[in-house]
Amino acid sequence: MQTNVIRSLNIGKLVRMERIFNRETLRTIIIPMDHGVGAGPIKGLTDLSKMVNKVAEGGANAVLGHMGLPKYGHRGYGRDVGLIIHLSASTSLGPDPNHKVLVTSVEEAIKVGADAVSVHINIGAEDEAEMLKGLGMIASKCDEWGMPLVAMMYPRGPKVNSEHDVEYVRHAARVGAELGADIVKTNYTGDPDSFREVVNGCPVPIVVAGGPRMETERDLLQMVYDSIQSGGRGVAIGRNVFQADDPAVLVRKISKVVHNGYTVDEVYG
Repeated sequence: MQTNVIRSLNIGKLVRMERIFNRETLRTIIIPMDHGVGAGPIKGLTDLSKMVNKVAEGGANAVLGHMGLPKYGHRGYGRDVGLIIHLSASTSLGPDPNHKVLVTSVEEAIKVGADAVSVHINIGAEDEAEMLKGLGMIASKCDEWGMPLVAMMYPRGPKVNSEHDVEYVRHAARVGAELGADIVKTNYTGDPDSFREVVNGCPVPIVVAGGPRMETERDLLQMVYDSIQSGGRGVAIGRNVFQADDPAVLVRKISKVVHNGYTVDEVYG
């Protein structure tokens, strides 16, 4: 998150952004936990409270989830962890899981103490137009209330050959910024040079998505390191963290890369 980006925010957004970004590094570690709506009570998320505690103890800057997250995952002790409320949803049982609809408002997120809100947009999907309309509407509401907006921007649809192709990813990321997002979450493109194109084409901070479970922890940390070296401002990693053998330990390792500048070898050194 560049200094000029911070200064361009209104005071409400500035205060809340400082709750989800490290003030010194201007980077963030977000742990999404919104999977219960889309996929049900999957491994790692059967007990939201327990998992929030684990990732908070590991040093996560924020957790992200639906309206149930504050009810079942609120920490009553220990270090604070930022709260991002996800406003859009679909399920794997629906006719089109890629069609995300708004299920929560900015005002409702404010009532439960959110530090930011997020929406999911699939660029290239059959219902792209409806999702873009929702993004614009939410961005306007976020400006009104001083609420930071995280846009999850993924290229998914009939014309998209690969969700990690740099041409598609940088287009998706730019759409999020153009329509008012303060932070864009998107796919890693596979190598530092191509991901740098995505970062350079997006005027707001980009955090890289964790994606499906990776084969090894080292592979995950290497992706995190490469994305940071390319100008990424952090990570938003779900399954690869909350389904890890020890989520708290893994978040500590990710923190060394994101906030302390460690290489992968240094993490294990």
